[in-house]
Amino acid sequence: MYKKILLAMMMLVMLLSLTVGCSKSDSNEQVLRYALEAEPATLDPAKSTAIPESLVELQIFEGLTRLDAKDQPAAGVAERWEVTPDGLKYVFYLRQNAKWSNGDPVTAGDFEFAWKRVLNPEFASENAYMLFSIKNAQAYNEKKTAADTVGVKALNEHTLEVTLEKPTAYFLSLAAFHAFYPVHPKTITASPDKWANEVNTLVGNGPFKIINWVHSGQIHFAKNDQYWDAAAVKLTKMEWPISDSQSTRLSLIENKQVDMMVEPPVVEHDRLNKEGLLQIAPYLGTYYYVFNTQKAPFDNPKVRKALTLGINRDALVKNVIKGGKKPAYAWVAPGLTNPSTGKDFREEGGNYTIEDIESAKNLLTEAGYPGGQGLPPITILFNTGEMHKSIAEAIQEMWKQNLGVSASLTNQESKVFLESRTQGEFQVARASWVGDYADPMTFMDVFKDPGNDAKYKNPAYNNLIETAQSTMDQSLRMQAMHDGEKVLFDDAVILPIYYTTQPYVARPYVKGYFWSVLGLADFKTAYIEK
Repeated sequence: MYKKILLAMMMLVMLLSLTVGCSKSDSNEQVLRYALEAEPATLDPAKSTAIPESLVELQIFEGLTRLDAKDQPAAGVAERWEVTPDGLKYVFYLRQNAKWSNGDPVTAGDFEFAWKRVLNPEFASENAYMLFSIKNAQAYNEKKTAADTVGVKALNEHTLEVTLEKPTAYFLSLAAFHAFYPVHPKTITASPDKWANEVNTLVGNGPFKIINWVHSGQIHFAKNDQYWDAAAVKLTKMEWPISDSQSTRLSLIENKQVDMMVEPPVVEHDRLNKEGLLQIAPYLGTYYYVFNTQKAPFDNPKVRKALTLGINRDALVKNVIKGGKKPAYAWVAPGLTNPSTGKDFREEGGNYTIEDIESAKNLLTEAGYPGGQGLPPITILFNTGEMHKSIAEAIQEMWKQNLGVSASLTNQESKVFLESRTQGEFQVARASWVGDYADPMTFMDVFKDPGNDAKYKNPAYNNLIETAQSTMDQSLRMQAMHDGEKVLFDDAVILPIYYTTQPYVARPYVKGYFWSVLGLADFKTAYIEK
């Protein structure tokens, strides 16, 4: 009997220990409880590729720069920097009081070690391309030159010199990306494969540190007192239960076990909005259809433009897509600030396409296909997925009803689908793009790439993008990208459908945080006000 009672007591203690991470906190405690949507595959900034990993890393690491509430680069580990007039060389001066969570100083050598580790071809990081703006970085990654030729060099403990291949006006934004975070060389050398998955070896340099990680269960953070800006960090702890179930995360909110979550079930959006809990943050992505400009009938820009004008995006978003998404009438998604004007790049540029059935019909007639008659067979290609199918069916019906154009639908498994798009084995295909960094160039250089899915090549467009890539004059480069976007729509290369957004639920007492358009919430200055 005694053994049974003891066993029961032990089981009760275990259950209590597992639920403590999402328990109700004292109203005066500075504890943020956030429901994380997936178990991080790794917290090695050189290896991670998904949002849940990047979100955790943002709390425990910091690069030379850190994005502010407007997604503009602000001083991080680097307290200041100098840039040569030609924009090719940066000298970063690191803070004397920047430390790792174990008390070691953060040095310029730590950054050089980290960046060359990302680029090391033997390491095979999927993030290596993000550093290719650095001189000889791509060549080293492709085994064409040695590591010591890469344009990153620690001049001393607190001075880092970076040389670029060409002027890159958004390099300071890139420097805030997780692939540019420093890592602690001694820890990695001692445990190269396991350091980023174990609490006792997870040494970071950000505002928080991880003190407990039950894999696929929960992550607990504490304020990092070694952080150079610890005085700005108001939270003492963060408790993040992990669940990939939208319904489970919402239940945690409604049972007052967590304060925040992302992606509540779409069917609950209206109710949550009425209760004042639903928030919609910009998320730097565009869902669109891409035309193969080399395949009939889409080798004719009038046909492409007609079909772009022939759909009702508002109806698509309201009746099919939902989820707080926004109809898209251009290429570059909202949420990016023009540094020269302080205005949103998308709002500043306006729309480049509309719904205009009459103009669409006239264009088809001019192309030789009045009322859609005589058009070669058209097929919409998409990768398997219920939402992709629903959108394709809706557009198929709109083209038929509005323009008399018939289209068939074909779906493929994702790997086959991506290969079909890359090889140009399609007429019009589903696509989406999410920005890698907070600058319009993350969208605009897509169609300058000779291997772009549209098989599109326009010297006028390429020249505008090259202008934007080769100058440090923000006013000039932003105007060049606005002009380039207009060319893209004059040529009707894509059919934009919706801008991605980030629906999330937050209790009103959570203050001081902000969402980046890159899909990450920064809790450095967050606090609880009850």
